[in-house]
Amino acid sequence: MKFTKAIVKKPCAQMVNGLTTANLGKPDYEKAVEQHTEYINALKTCGLEVTVLEPDNKFPDSVFVEDTAILTPDCAIITNPGADSRKMVVAAIEDVLREFYKNIERIHTPGTVDGGDVMMAGSHFFIGISERTNPEGAHQLMKILEKYGYSGSTVALKNILHLKSGVAYLDNNYLVATREFAEKEEFRSFDLLKVIDGESYAANCVRINSFVLVVKGFPKTKMLIEHAGYKTIELDVSEFRKVDGGLSCLSLRF
Repeated sequence: MKFTKAIVKKPCAQMVNGLTTANLGKPDYEKAVEQHTEYINALKTCGLEVTVLEPDNKFPDSVFVEDTAILTPDCAIITNPGADSRKMVVAAIEDVLREFYKNIERIHTPGTVDGGDVMMAGSHFFIGISERTNPEGAHQLMKILEKYGYSGSTVALKNILHLKSGVAYLDNNYLVATREFAEKEEFRSFDLLKVIDGESYAANCVRINSFVLVVKGFPKTKMLIEHAGYKTIELDVSEFRKVDGGLSCLSLRF
């Protein structure tokens, strides 16, 4: 899939009070702003036209726009995030998506879906069942995808917040995966790039056209991806990691 556009939202000062399970301390807001600017520059290097939304202090986690929508070539699907504090951020994203999409679908309560639990691999979508995405939400999502000619299936999560925290589809059948996912039957048909246990955070990488965005500080994973034939752009997202964020969380790409 060729990507041409991305949507990001600047981090707000209240992100230091965002939801977290990381136990890495509070993020440095000024450093987060610098890291986010570098992230935007990387998206542009990948050939994307980037829509940059202003920060919103009412929602500490609003920088993580990926959880608000699932974007396909044919439709945008507005999610229903599993964390109550994130449910209200979808409205602002929906307004922006209406500038780009004619077909807008949505997930309805009691279904919940976080975009971070949805991984597109060609025309198939893997949907992680997690604390944030429930079976009803996954069922609704699969019905919507089928309407547009796509397929979907669920993947049970055990020790990870979001599906894409531990697995990333590149293209050409390559899948970057931590041990939990490399051992799953659902992914046996892929050419697996197995991330070592000490670098599991780096599994959240993002292929955009000719590049793969990778997290700075995880050299073995970077080398693994480069040996598979990809050019990488290394980015520091240390401050977003402190509030359970990663590379994919920070943008919607389409």
